Formats: sequence, C-alpha cells, structure tokens
Amino acid sequence: MSPPTDRMSPEERRAGASLASIFALRMLGLFLILPVFSVYAKTLPGGDNLALVGFALGAYGLTQAVFQIPYGIASDIFGRKQVIVVGLLIFALGSFVAAWAPDMNWIIAGRVLQGMGAISAAVTALAADLTREEHRTKVMAMIGSSIGLVFALSLVGAPILYGWIGMSGLFVMTGGLALAAIGLLLKAVPAAPAPAGHEKLPLRRVVFDPDLLRLNLGIFVLHMVQMAMFVVLPHALVDHGGLAAASHWKVYLPAVLVSFAIMVPAIIAAERKDKMRPVFIAAVGLLVVVQAGLYVLHESLWSLAFWLLLFFVAFNVLEATLPSLVSRTAPPAAKGAALGVYNTTQAMGLFIGGALGGYIAQHFGDNAVFAACTGLVLIWLAVANTMNFPQRRQPAGAAQTV
Repeated sequence: MSPPTDRMSPEERRAGASLASIFALRMLGLFLILPVFSVYAKTLPGGDNLALVGFALGAYGLTQAVFQIPYGIASDIFGRKQVIVVGLLIFALGSFVAAWAPDMNWIIAGRVLQGMGAISAAVTALAADLTREEHRTKVMAMIGSSIGLVFALSLVGAPILYGWIGMSGLFVMTGGLALAAIGLLLKAVPAAPAPAGHEKLPLRRVVFDPDLLRLNLGIFVLHMVQMAMFVVLPHALVDHGGLAAASHWKVYLPAVLVSFAIMVPAIIAAERKDKMRPVFIAAVGLLVVVQAGLYVLHESLWSLAFWLLLFFVAFNVLEATLPSLVSRTAPPAAKGAALGVYNTTQAMGLFIGGALGGYIAQHFGDNAVFAACTGLVLIWLAVANTMNFPQRRQPAGAAQTV
C-alpha cells in the first residue's frame, strides 16, 4: 500500500498543471511557425535564402541560450513570478514585432526578442519550489510532456491556422497567448515558499558533472535535430508529397495521435516499472532510424508520413524523460542551476540546429541535412549507453514523513 505521502497534494497538482500550461503557451512561439515558415518565407524579401530562413528559425534559441542562466539567477534574487512576468512580456513584444515584419531581417529581430523572454529556468525552478522531493520528478515530467504535446498540436494546427490567418496572425496569436499566460501565472500558480537557505554548489560543479553533461548533450542534439529537420520537411511535403501547406495537417494529425498512443505506455513503463534505461535507449535508437530513413527515402508522401510518425514517438518520449532525469540526477542543492544549464543547452540546440540546417540545405541539399542528423544522433546513442540512470524513487515511508 502506498502511504499518503506517495500522493501529490492538490496544491502540487495545481502547480504542476498550471506551470506546464505556462511553459506550453510560451513554447508555441517556437513550434507554431515550424511547419509553415519555410513555405511562408518565400513570400518575403530575403526568404529565398535557406541559410537566412534557418537563422530566423534558430535566432529564438540563440537568445534563449544567452538569457536562461541570468533569468534563473534573477529569479533567485527578485522572485520567480516577477521574472516570469517580465520574460512573458518581452516574449509577447517579440511576437508582435514578427507579426508586423516586412522582411526577413525584421522577422529575425522579432525572433531574437521572443528568445529574450527566457523563462524556462525560472519556471522549472518555481516547480521545484512548489513540490516535495518525492513528487518533483512527476512535475518535471509534466512540464517535459507539455513540450511534446504542444509540438505535436502545433504541427497539426499551424497549417490550418496559417491558411486562415496567415503568418502574421500566428505571431499575433502567440503574443496574445503569452499575455494570457501571465494571468494564469498570477491567478492559478500558488505562491512560492521562502528559500530554504541551503548552501549553493558552484556552477562549474553542475556544468561539468559527467551524468548531467550526458543529459545536456541529449537535449542539445534532440532540439538541434528537430530544428534542422523542419528547415527542410515542410517544403519536402510540398515538393515531394504534393501537399499544400494548409493541408499538412492531414499528415501530422494521424501521426501525432498514433505517436501519443505509443508514447504513454512507454512513459508508464519507464517511470513506474523502473524501465527508464531500455525505454530511453530505445527512443534514441529510434531517432537514429528516423534520420537514416529520411536520408534513404523521403521522396513520397507515404514515406514522409511514416518517418514523421516514428519521429514523434521518439521525440515525445525523450522530451518527457530528459527533464525528469535531470531533476533526479542533480544534487539537491543545485537543482535550479542544473535546470538552468539544461535549458541553456536546449536553446543552443534550437539555434544551432536552425542555422546549421539552413546552411547545409542551402549548400548541400536536403539529404545532407538528414545525413548530418543521423551522425549526431549516433553520437548521442553511444553516449547514452554510458549513462548512469538514477534508480526509481521508492514511496516515502513513515520514517521520511515530516
């Protein structure tokens, strides 16, 4: 029988759900444009340059990488909620600039501003503040899963919305959702407790921790590959699949629904049955298969749909498990710092993946993008096989109850 302390309190469930929702709303700024941006860019001055298109996609990640740790530190000094509000306001401003943008240079400026609203570390630190140690992994998994869910829903919804309201409308909607997230933060998220006052570890100990380094490499590669893929996949669906951008949902929707049906049992097995290692390694291995498959066969609608399905399965499993593993691997005195570094490396992957994917596609073609992604994920697979996976947390017993 599980003791009462093995259950999340209503406040913890509310904190986890509301913070995951805020995180998801903010991630729409990245994900909503992915399925259609390379198609839309051709209508703008400078949009025929794939390297510039890739830079516009990745610029968000560049400023995210620069500002994640400073925002995390500021949240320690000024308070989590205050810093999150400022970040969401800056993010909304960037969205409105991108909506107005008359050319690619202004699109890049808007994306840079969006990235300056780097609230990921502050949100995850607040989640850690509001949950007990035995439930922190569940909340981090909720936040991680929200990213995968929003990514999937964006791929389905963005082509439809693009057909209705255009790219400017997508950016305006993204800014509006960021403002709505501020209301959710102030009304739904419980107040954070006062800091416990434990000793902080030097940042270098977190940055160079071998197990955390392996996890940070993982999130870097995952988002680098994601961004590089979506520099070329939207126009591949148009050119090879014969599918207009507004109809891309016909591929994304079935793939997304099936991938979540596969992902949920995998996550349950990883968390409840102590199968994290085999599930995690299998997901990275599946990502290798997807990239190699796209390299070999991506010139028909059915092949693209098949590889996208498998990609969503791998991506969603990894996006849910990686932050959970970071929260369980990090020293108790340095969880906030570890999550700040994790979010920084994630953002670096977004930037480098978009910029490098665009450069490779421009100079060497689509196949070279898939070849490069295959090599990157093979390196990650080799590293993942050397990881030390934390043991599944046992329910808190009476002796541990405060």
